[in-house]
Amino acid sequence: MPLTDSLKTLIRNVPDFPKPGILFKDITPLLENPEVVRQVVRALAKCYDGKRVDAVAAIEARGFLFGFLLAQELNVPFIPVRKKDKLPYKKISQEYALEYGTATIEIHQDAVEKDWQVVIHDDLLATGGTANAAGQLIQKLGGKVLGFSFIINLEFLEGRQLLEREYNCAVDCLIAY
Repeated sequence: MPLTDSLKTLIRNVPDFPKPGILFKDITPLLENPEVVRQVVRALAKCYDGKRVDAVAAIEARGFLFGFLLAQELNVPFIPVRKKDKLPYKKISQEYALEYGTATIEIHQDAVEKDWQVVIHDDLLATGGTANAAGQLIQKLGGKVLGFSFIINLEFLEGRQLLEREYNCAVDCLIAY
């Protein structure tokens, strides 16, 4: 079965979560299928064949699940991008807009070396706000955003367009809704 068909079968729709009117894309059934997990990691890594990748930065929490595996597949360091006050060492922060208010993400100040080419991964691309904030953190530390990697793209929210415009790089997604 093609990977997109497997993903369509395994990604569960949960209506009205986390609040009324939201149709949540639940990837936990996907995690129960090791073969499809391997296929996802290989497909994400293939997007960077022939390119110099120095690290993979992944966004808490679901982004960690495949971001760490992607870093392992590419044989590069993994950089956790976490919610405010979750990292134990010296860190830098980036605030970004939410539907109602703001949120902040952080990375360790020594996570990125100058001119590193970094892939940013999360499980799902919606508006692009969190991924954009992660890109700003990478740039603050002197790194370059090589590309963005997602399993799911919610096309109607136009996050891909935001990231392509801001970073002029590839935004790779395995399945779109």
